[in-house]
Amino acid sequence: MRLSLPPLLGARRPPALVVCVLLSLCALLVGAVIHDETGTGGFLVGLGLATLPLPFVVLAARWLRTVAPWGWRSWLFAFGWGACVATLIALTANGLLVAWLTGEPARLAPSKPDTLELTVIAPMVEETAKAGALLVLWLRGTPRGNGVLFGLAVAGCAAAGFAFTENILYLGNAFAQDERLGVSGLWNSATVVTFVVRMLLAPFAHPLFSGLAGLGFGLAVVLGPRLGRWRLALPLVGLGLAMALHSLWNASTSLSFFRFSAVYLLLMIPVLAALCWVAVTVRRRELRLLRRTLNHYVAAGWLAPGEPSALGSPGGRARARRAARRARGAAGARALGDYQRAATELAGLRGEATRGRVPRDFAERERALLHTLWKQREFASATTLATARENAGAREAHRR
Repeated sequence: MRLSLPPLLGARRPPALVVCVLLSLCALLVGAVIHDETGTGGFLVGLGLATLPLPFVVLAARWLRTVAPWGWRSWLFAFGWGACVATLIALTANGLLVAWLTGEPARLAPSKPDTLELTVIAPMVEETAKAGALLVLWLRGTPRGNGVLFGLAVAGCAAAGFAFTENILYLGNAFAQDERLGVSGLWNSATVVTFVVRMLLAPFAHPLFSGLAGLGFGLAVVLGPRLGRWRLALPLVGLGLAMALHSLWNASTSLSFFRFSAVYLLLMIPVLAALCWVAVTVRRRELRLLRRTLNHYVAAGWLAPGEPSALGSPGGRARARRAARRARGAAGARALGDYQRAATELAGLRGEATRGRVPRDFAERERALLHTLWKQREFASATTLATARENAGAREAHRR
C-alpha cells in the first residue's frame, strides 16, 4: 500500500550521505557519553554482549521482507535512528525534564532513578523518540506493502537499535561496578544479573512497547480511507499504549519477585503473543493476496504459469535466490532479488487498485515494475520455475 503524502511533504529527500553523516554524529555523541560513564573496559564488554541479539533482528527483518519489499536502507535507517538519534534524544530530554521537575540533573542510566523518572518521564520520552523513525518513514512515503507490517517492522527495528545502545550502557555500567567492587564470582556479579534480565528474560521489551505504536501507525494506513481525519488518532493511541506498557514494566522492576513475575507472565507475554499473532496472520494473508493478484499478470503474459505460487512461497523464494547465486554468483542473486521485489510490489500495487484505491501514479509505477520484470525475466523466471519444479519433485519423492 502506498503511504500518501500531503503536497507540503513532497519535498526532495535528503541524500543518503547526509543521513549517514547525521546518524554518525549522533552515534559519536552517544558513544562518548556511554564511554564516559562506563570506561573503556565497560564500553567494550557492553558492546560485545549487546551484539548477541542482533542476528535475531536480521532474521526477523528477512522474514518480513518476504511481503514487504522495502530496501535495506529503510531497515538500516530505522535501526540507526533507534540506536543513535532516539538514544541521544532520551539522553538530553530525560536530563532536561528531570532537572526541570525535580531540580536534579539525570543521566541516560542514572544510578538511582526515582519513581517519577522511571514511570513517567522515561516511557514518554523514549517511546516518542523511537516513534520518530515511524513518523519520518511514514511522511517520506516510500515504503510500500501492508501498512501493519510496515509499522511493526519499522518500530521493531528502531526499538532494537535503542535497546542495543541501552544494553551497552547498562551492561557496561554493571561491568564497571564489578571491577570497582572486585567481584569475581558469577552469583554476585552485577554483569551476570544485568545480562540475564536484559538479554535473556526480556530482550523483547523495547520492540514490544514500540510495536504497539507501530501497530497504530499501520492501522492508520490500512483504515485511513474509511476513517478520514480520524485516522490520525490511531498512531496517538498506539503511542499512548506503548508508553503505558513501558511505564508498567518499569514500575514492576521495583516490586517483589512474585508481583514482577505476575506482570511478566500475565501482561508482557500475552501482549507479545498478540503482536506476533497479528504479524503472522497479516503475513499469511498478504502471501495469499500476492499469489492471487499475480495471476492477472500470468494471463497478460508477463509471468509464466506457476510463478505466482513460487513467488508467494517464502521457502521457494529463498531456494530460488540460492540457485541464482550458485549459477551466477552475487550478480545472479541481486537480479533474482530485484525480480522478486518487483513482483511483490506489483502485486501490492494491483491489489490496492483492485480495492478501489488507485494511486495517482499507478500507470507510471506499474510500467516501471513491469520493466524490471522484463529485464530480469530470462534468467529469473527460469530459475524460479526450475527450483519450484525441483522442490515439487523432492516432495513427491519423499511422499513415496
